[in-house]
Amino acid sequence: MQTATPAPAILDAAGQPMRPTMNYQGAGAGFGGQLSHWQPGLKTVDAALLPSLNLGNARAEDVVRNNAFASNGVQLHVDNIVGDLFRLCYKPDYKVLGISQEEAAAFAREVEAAWHEIAEDPTGCYLDAERKRTFTMMIREGVAVHTRVGEDMFAAEWIDRPGSLIKTAIKSITPKRVCNPDGKADTRSLKAGVAINRHGAAVGYHVRSPGDLDFGLGNGLGSTWQYVSRETRHRRPKFVHIFEPTEDGQTRGANQFLTVLEQMQILPKMQHTKLQNFIVNAMYAATIESEMPPDMVMGLMGGQVEGEQLLNYMGVVNDYHKELDITMNGVRVPHLIGGERLNLQTSGNADNGYVDLEGSVLRWLAAGLNLPYETLAKDFKQISYSAARASLGENWRYFMGRRKIIAARKATIIFRLVLEELLFRNLVSMPKGVTRDFYQATNAWTRCRWIGSGRLAIDGLKETKEAIMRIEAGLSTYEDEMALMGKDYLEVFDQQQREAEELEARQLPASLMRLNAMRVLGVAAEEDDSGEES
Repeated sequence: MQTATPAPAILDAAGQPMRPTMNYQGAGAGFGGQLSHWQPGLKTVDAALLPSLNLGNARAEDVVRNNAFASNGVQLHVDNIVGDLFRLCYKPDYKVLGISQEEAAAFAREVEAAWHEIAEDPTGCYLDAERKRTFTMMIREGVAVHTRVGEDMFAAEWIDRPGSLIKTAIKSITPKRVCNPDGKADTRSLKAGVAINRHGAAVGYHVRSPGDLDFGLGNGLGSTWQYVSRETRHRRPKFVHIFEPTEDGQTRGANQFLTVLEQMQILPKMQHTKLQNFIVNAMYAATIESEMPPDMVMGLMGGQVEGEQLLNYMGVVNDYHKELDITMNGVRVPHLIGGERLNLQTSGNADNGYVDLEGSVLRWLAAGLNLPYETLAKDFKQISYSAARASLGENWRYFMGRRKIIAARKATIIFRLVLEELLFRNLVSMPKGVTRDFYQATNAWTRCRWIGSGRLAIDGLKETKEAIMRIEAGLSTYEDEMALMGKDYLEVFDQQQREAEELEARQLPASLMRLNAMRVLGVAAEEDDSGEES
């Protein structure tokens, strides 16, 4: 019986059938088969993250505690996203509420004054359940926690305390306290301490109680859990969980250090090893090497290399060198005994490529933390104006995204809780004629902007000219330009009005002073343009 001849197969350069390689190359074996052993499992983000959530967060917090660059990375997030004061710019949606723009503006000014009194009280700190933080400090802490572990949590408490205008208080909750009770395994309705419904929405959180430190040896976590629902039956938030999901069904946030933890952990070891090398090279200017054979040494010491006899021999040699007291350029070099050789120790190339290697690692860290290399490494010696502006401008977009999604969201939720109580207690006057109450249009009542730290000015003169030109061309407003500087335009206008009145009262020529300032600005601009590098 004659067997069928198999059809000839067309092979590629790696010896693989041609048809599979006609798909995406990244999903194939790769050139020469380099990718053939790269077979990662296809997992959801929870399946990839939750089993190692605690270990990854513990490593991230460890490097932030002990690594200067990691600590600086967190601080850069806090300073650029929040700054020294997180200002409320309240803008209720007057169209939805059915009031005039003037009535909305008057109501906003009243609310902002009450909010500032409550939120930024430096002595009472009643908005904080622990009475340790002002509102800005809460937001700064939230950004720092989110940078370290990828999420931020807090609970809304109701505490009656003398001296406080309101009973609303915010209790910060460290994400490490949210976990499954008694170490239970994850299920469809309970993942990493978060109770979820069939749609994947969180409905409550299991919060582990604080524990004793056990003479400094414990982890500070207790053995009991409290279940806290996400909101009350009146839809008032009780527990808030803030993170940026990257995929459907994601339950917990992933920290930013996961992609750079290996490099973060290796960098200090590199520095310590290099430092030890420098120290060893600097300790000795010269050494003496002896080529005396062992049998001769043993003969001198009586045939046995005993400890006391060896010490006696070394002492005799040392006394011999000490008596001669020969020096070379201030460094003592003894006359040598027969069989000894003098070796001059030099440090050689102190760098030996280490700076380039360290810079490469730091660039990796900067990319993982979404930070400019120059600010993370504190290295500005080789950067030009154009490069600095491009780098910081690109990073500014990232910080603004984080401000909107993380810091402003947390701030708005806290403001919503406070405003609800202010209206409930009639501590602010509700505008007359509103068509919707607080619960019918919560978003319209709580619409606001938050002003954090201003954008860093590389060249203040050039950027001031750009701001003036944008306003004059109708492409921007005083509100937007002041916000870029981290200021509230209404506060600036109020201050300018007070200063104008003060100048008039003192009979000072305000117009002349402003004209002189503009002349100085124009002259400086001309000088800067003429001497600007290409």
